[in-house]
Amino acid sequence: MSQDTVVFAARHIVTMNPSRPTATGVAVRDGRIVAVGSTEELSSSLKAAIDDRFSDKILLPGFVEGHSHIMEGIVWSQPYVGAGDRRSPEGRLVPGVRDIDAIIARLKAAEAQMTDPNATLFAWGFDPLHIGGRMLTRQQLDEVSTTRPIMVIHASFHIINVNTLVLERTELLRATDISGVVAGSDGLASGELQGIAARFKVFRVLGNPLSGNMAAADIARYAASACVQGVTTITDLHNDLSEQTIELYRSATSHDDFGVRLVPALSSASHAPEQGIAKIASLREGNNDKLHYGIVKLVVDGSIQGFTARLRWPGYHNGAPNGLWYIAPEELPRLVDAYHRAGIQLHIHTNGDEATELALDAIEAAQTTMPRPDHRHTLQHCQMADAALFRRMKALGVCVNLFANHLYYWGDAHYELTMGPERAHRLDATGTAQRIGVPYAIHSDAPVTPLGPLFTAWCAVNRTSSGGRLLGRATEALSVEQALAAVTIGAAYTLKLDHAVGSIEAGKFADFAVLEKDPFTVAPEKLKDIAVWGTVIGGRVKQAPRA
Repeated sequence: MSQDTVVFAARHIVTMNPSRPTATGVAVRDGRIVAVGSTEELSSSLKAAIDDRFSDKILLPGFVEGHSHIMEGIVWSQPYVGAGDRRSPEGRLVPGVRDIDAIIARLKAAEAQMTDPNATLFAWGFDPLHIGGRMLTRQQLDEVSTTRPIMVIHASFHIINVNTLVLERTELLRATDISGVVAGSDGLASGELQGIAARFKVFRVLGNPLSGNMAAADIARYAASACVQGVTTITDLHNDLSEQTIELYRSATSHDDFGVRLVPALSSASHAPEQGIAKIASLREGNNDKLHYGIVKLVVDGSIQGFTARLRWPGYHNGAPNGLWYIAPEELPRLVDAYHRAGIQLHIHTNGDEATELALDAIEAAQTTMPRPDHRHTLQHCQMADAALFRRMKALGVCVNLFANHLYYWGDAHYELTMGPERAHRLDATGTAQRIGVPYAIHSDAPVTPLGPLFTAWCAVNRTSSGGRLLGRATEALSVEQALAAVTIGAAYTLKLDHAVGSIEAGKFADFAVLEKDPFTVAPEKLKDIAVWGTVIGGRVKQAPRA
């Protein structure tokens, strides 16, 4: 055998390969797995060197984050104003801010550090539901500055709050009849802007902090965040894919030491279908081992907690008006049909059940016109689907990627405000997907919620809200094994990468998550507390940064 074959020895290896579920050694050559078994049998049969640095660690397949965004790398250059503590790409714990006064104080401190008087102050992570329902007003942001534009992005990334100066520059201060511009008590715009149209008007004036000026450092932070959490394959699941972005991704992934495999999705909103189809074909020619183009993202509605998702009758539990269509209902079938005919896999954002139903109608029409046996179109979030909708997914060959983290972060709000008790108990119905046989994954939607597959798995296993409420634990909870499969081989399947990643078996990339404890021996409620030592990607060891 080749002299560069090495056997990584570990205390325990969980493979997610049912034909060899556990091992103590994995042989690696040229970045791929040669064989899996006991350390003794591999070292003797392959005559390979033993690398025992993981002899006291646990190896799992590298985690696959099937729904996250490059903003996780971008936003950390800007102040965080969310209520919960977060871990930065450097491994540093950043404390949350839990009331309006603390948010304003953090913004003032950030503004005082800015040297360019004309630069916009961006901040991210704001969530009124976690600070007693209080909204940031333009007047409060004016306390930070009346001469500098200020934009605060909500945790959902579907809503922003801005100061008066921004509203004046965008001519939205008095245009409260425009969709998405929320009126204040004085009849003028309050500073809250919902949906796409109003936000894009601001982005055209101020620039888009989420993608407009991406740099190599942002991609490096994204990869570092992945390593901190044991992630070796990660998506950027909604990007215009400008020429600048394409070149940055090509350059980053061409380096041997780049620490994650990247799966970008083209935003359908940025291209007409014929342009998007041609672009995907061109981008695929530049794929490499760490860069995988080929999917398109459609966003049908908004967020449930922001009251911009589209719900079927009886609608929102507290009587709020129904949400927003981000794609017109009459337009969605045309888009789905065009990409489906071109053989392109679609990832479709549907939060509310009305949006899910519309997406399934469109997929059914496309499949009827042109059957494709393995399209793997995937519904993303899909948080309110009932058993009937899951049965339709099964019949149509549709996958689903459920937003398990929502159970913790917004479970109480869904129980009390948006869905009511019955529907909240089936929120992100992983148990139903498992019973019916719909291929599924679970995700963080980082930076909407923190990147961390062990935490995501914990949410799906324990189904506990931040207030301690149990939501459908008896009927919708996953076992530890099922949850870990959902963040490894299950997520890989939804990305059409299960032939290459997601399990530890011969022929696949040598991508591992290195853990300090065995997730099968700790108590299920401690799953999220397991420390991640780092990752191995293509046989190259990456220790996670420590703050």
